[in-house]
Amino acid sequence: SFPEMFEKKNYELRIAGGAVRDLLSGVTPQDIDFATTATPAEMKEMFTSAGVRLINNKGEKHGTITARLHDQNFEITTLRIDVVTDGRHAEVEFTTDWQKDAERRDLTVNSMFLGLDGTLYDFFNGYEDLKSKKIRFVGKASERIQEDYLRILRYFRFYGRLAENPGDHEPTTLQAIKENAKGLAGISGERIWVELKKILLGNHVNHLVQLMYELDIAQYIGLPPDGNLEEFARVTKNIQNLSPKPMTVLTSLFKGKEDVTNLDLRLKISKEEKNLGLFLVKHRQELTKAAGPEPLRPYQDFLMDSREANTNSKIFELLKYQGEEQLLKEMQDWTVPTFPVSGHDLRKMGVTSGKEIGTALQQLREEWKRSGYHMDKEELLSCLKRL
Repeated sequence: SFPEMFEKKNYELRIAGGAVRDLLSGVTPQDIDFATTATPAEMKEMFTSAGVRLINNKGEKHGTITARLHDQNFEITTLRIDVVTDGRHAEVEFTTDWQKDAERRDLTVNSMFLGLDGTLYDFFNGYEDLKSKKIRFVGKASERIQEDYLRILRYFRFYGRLAENPGDHEPTTLQAIKENAKGLAGISGERIWVELKKILLGNHVNHLVQLMYELDIAQYIGLPPDGNLEEFARVTKNIQNLSPKPMTVLTSLFKGKEDVTNLDLRLKISKEEKNLGLFLVKHRQELTKAAGPEPLRPYQDFLMDSREANTNSKIFELLKYQGEEQLLKEMQDWTVPTFPVSGHDLRKMGVTSGKEIGTALQQLREEWKRSGYHMDKEELLSCLKRL
């Protein structure tokens, strides 16, 4: 096993960062990262001579080696110190001092190490913070943020993931975030979008987005300066247990389609995300349930008339946005009926010109729609005789 390889050479090896946090919270970590006193060159030599396959993923200049063992990838990173940081990335040098490595990590809950014998190495009270659900930066908040401004959004993300109540922040932390907000202007849209999506699907999202406006962050990450916070509060309540897409939650801030366009310019969202945002902004007001016995009809008609791909998934998101839990279930169970008449049927009945066939099909489609898509081929064709 690879721990034995490290032990044989007297290199120390521990589990690091997020995996430790997850293990201590009783959550299965998505991937386990290791930290070691061995340098990348020493690891490469050791793995190569043992015949372990290395995966080349450009991590090496930051000190990360990826080894492939038992059909799993293991990332092992040499302990390091940041020498120069520019708010986006760091130049590092290697160290054998575990505390020095912990010092350059972002939050106390992410700065712990776990020995393979179960010993916890916790230099910044991370375990206490994890138990009391406190999100704090390691050392001085402003220093940590200036090393990488994206850490502002990471703070929000972990707050939404771990904190018990909204509003439980250290005033000095909020102050540091506000003073450094404009550093986010220099961070790439793609990195911001990854964090923002996780915040939108986490807890306390209404509180955290309101905070983004109060602390003057919103404008630097593509959000509209005059976001509709009342609508956001209403929709985030609607949507709580409906597993919406991040874009569905976010669109409630938007007043019009230019807000979607501006978000896209700043964050380079996917085409699908952009289309969903535009769809919701356009239809959230007038595409609503019908009064009477068939509340779903407007949505069904819209879907049947639509010429676009994945309209049904957009309609599901619209129903979530509107908080229509029951209708959402019914709509997800509804199968789109197939129009039962074809041009071939009409030719058999003696309608020959292509133009007439087109007109007739259109009229029959309208009849079929009016019937709530219930009329079968027989009924529709007898209708044609009347027409």
